Amino acid sequence: MRLPRLATVVAVALTVPLLVTTTASAAPAVLGGGDPYFPAAGNGGYDVAHYGLGLTYDPATGRLDGTAVITLTATSDLDSFSLDLRNLQASSVVVDTRTATFTQVPPTDGVGGELVVTPRQRLRAGSTHAVTVVYGGVPGQPTDQTGALYGWVSYADGAFVANEPEGASTWYPVDDVPTDKATYDFTITVPQGLTAIANGEPVGRPVTAGGRTTYVWHAKDPMASYLSTASIGNYTASTQTGPHGLPILNYVDQDLKPKAAAGLALQPQMIQFFEGVFGPYPFSSFGAIVDDDDDAGYALENQTRPIYAGAPDEITVAHELAHQWVGDSVTPEQWKDIWLNEGFATYAEWLWGESRGLTTVQAQFDRVMKAKATDPFWQVLPGNPGAADLFHPATYDRGGATLVALRTRIGDRPFATLLRTWTTQNRGGNVTTADFIALAEQVSGQQLDDFFTT
Repeated sequence: MRLPRLATVVAVALTVPLLVTTTASAAPAVLGGGDPYFPAAGNGGYDVAHYGLGLTYDPATGRLDGTAVITLTATSDLDSFSLDLRNLQASSVVVDTRTATFTQVPPTDGVGGELVVTPRQRLRAGSTHAVTVVYGGVPGQPTDQTGALYGWVSYADGAFVANEPEGASTWYPVDDVPTDKATYDFTITVPQGLTAIANGEPVGRPVTAGGRTTYVWHAKDPMASYLSTASIGNYTASTQTGPHGLPILNYVDQDLKPKAAAGLALQPQMIQFFEGVFGPYPFSSFGAIVDDDDDAGYALENQTRPIYAGAPDEITVAHELAHQWVGDSVTPEQWKDIWLNEGFATYAEWLWGESRGLTTVQAQFDRVMKAKATDPFWQVLPGNPGAADLFHPATYDRGGATLVALRTRIGDRPFATLLRTWTTQNRGGNVTTADFIALAEQVSGQQLDDFFTT
């Protein structure tokens, strides 16, 4: 995730209140998706298949108005259900064609925020429904538990939208957990002269009327909510063509176009290189959003369209591209296993740097291992870093070093088989560290528990 463009991410203490299940009915809404790091995020009792988001945004006032049409299937009988929605106010909720009652639970210390919906009839397990929520408000500049900007971050010239880990609820009602992947449609209306970019591909041409322009995007590949985006700015569009005719759609802030050109130029070659490591590219397009809102200070691997706060260098682009396989397509079930995202993308960027003669994988491994034994770097567990240290350098560098050590342990050929099998066998799914260990043992024929403990 959020690869910092600066040196490190400062971790602070995190306290997240656990929302408890209401007892108002026999089949109540379940508040919280079960992740111990972010217990207020996500919900139980249903699976979302699709989000249709209609958004209107005015940077002059910072106001966002939305209509979300959510297609979901109940996984248990529900008298009520909950959607994550933070600091935005719902004005109406319709389940199928019937108006539903609802209440909103405000965030606690900036965490959480729930829209609890009670339909007129119980949702039976296995039944599918369309839930329409009309809502609005001023998102402002929300921050995560470390104080970093995330979610819908408003600026005078647009919005920087990057959700990891659970910031999607700052701009639409959502089941905000990595395991509930869904397809998306975006219809985004902004003042004329601005451009709205989302995941997937544009549908038709933008339409301008009355001083506003509407952009339509369709993301057909199921996506975790933290990877969705609807970023808005003064972008200049350009295109490239990747392997097998893959469209690469780039949107660069007009002030950054010359600076960003070099970092983005090699994207087609990078895709071809990583296909050799991880197998076929998993989505229908790729590209970039390069924003001038430098105070965000990081890049994020939004599915098909990573976003960069400032012009990225080549290695940062390689890192976010690698995430399309490891993180976006193959996604951890819980946030404690984030090294399956960041360690793998870090190792991939080392591979790319070696292929370009910029460094070697061994040199990067040696750099990691030179950290002094007393360095706090060794106190964070990459396989369970804690919510406050989710983006600690140990998650990235020690995660990458683990893969280098594993390659040495099992051999180059089994390791290459392992990486490709991991990304192709689990394409579009969710995984755990235990899953990776089991596959590594299967491919290598070795017992590796002691290795991974070390």
